Amino acid sequence: MPSNKTHAIDISLRTLREWPLPLPNFDSDKELRGHVLVVAGSREMPGAALLAATAALRAGAGKLTLATAASTAPHVAAALPEARVIALAETPGGGFSIEAARKLGELAAKVDALLVGPGMQDEAASAELVRALLPRFAGCKIILDAGAMELLRPPDEPHLLAEPVDSEHFRFEEAVLLTPHAGELAHLCGQTKAAVTAEPHGAALRCAARWNAVVALKGPLTVIAAPGGELWEHQGGNIGLAISGSGDALAGIIAGLAARGCALEQAAAWGVALHAAAGDQLALRYGTLGYLAREISAEVPALLRTLAPA
Repeated sequence: MPSNKTHAIDISLRTLREWPLPLPNFDSDKELRGHVLVVAGSREMPGAALLAATAALRAGAGKLTLATAASTAPHVAAALPEARVIALAETPGGGFSIEAARKLGELAAKVDALLVGPGMQDEAASAELVRALLPRFAGCKIILDAGAMELLRPPDEPHLLAEPVDSEHFRFEEAVLLTPHAGELAHLCGQTKAAVTAEPHGAALRCAARWNAVVALKGPLTVIAAPGGELWEHQGGNIGLAISGSGDALAGIIAGLAARGCALEQAAAWGVALHAAAGDQLALRYGTLGYLAREISAEVPALLRTLAPA
């Protein structure tokens, strides 16, 4: 067991109830419930955008804008009528053109939380886009998931950026939330997966301090580390959550909570707990194996009614 485990706060029912979610007034409109912008998907993985965006709404965000690949945007819009859908020009590798940064930047003053990454392709294009979005969305709560975290890949992998970020010394000017699993964190910080899984608390803390980020290191034991050294952990859910699209749903839940007014670390803690509890509910209904990622977010409103009654 990692030596610093005793410093981690267990994300229990008691912890959540002592850390209540921001709740809208009875007369609040959709703007006051929070506007979330989800930048996600690709022509090969349009479903990831739908999973994340749906989860953001299920977590209580009042307004949703979804930016996705132009080749799939009309179909995504039809599948998610609650969203404003923005079509983004694509690179030959299936990512988003850097022109997307200017287009999306026009929304910055209107957005409370920004989620980038689920289902995105073209690692180099994704990293360039994130680097361009960060200053435009200064002051906004930013969650980077999956391909969006490629910004941090060590510079000895030359295909990433024209001007690579030195992940050993790079720090976000304003803290963002990163949502890697152990393999992704190892990939980003130049370690082995075995080293990360052997000491998840220490690995998350070191990366959080190095990058000025809240790091939600996902797994059967999820560890959340803040840049100031605060540490939380959650163990729960079931193996059924280890399925394609599950991480997209989790990222969307977190983004929806952040849009509602949660600090990044609170959104991560509540998001992880809700995601795990949704898996438990689905396992009771369908069995541990065989439920789908698209079913996770539908469990969230009832869980919120139980854990965070309005």
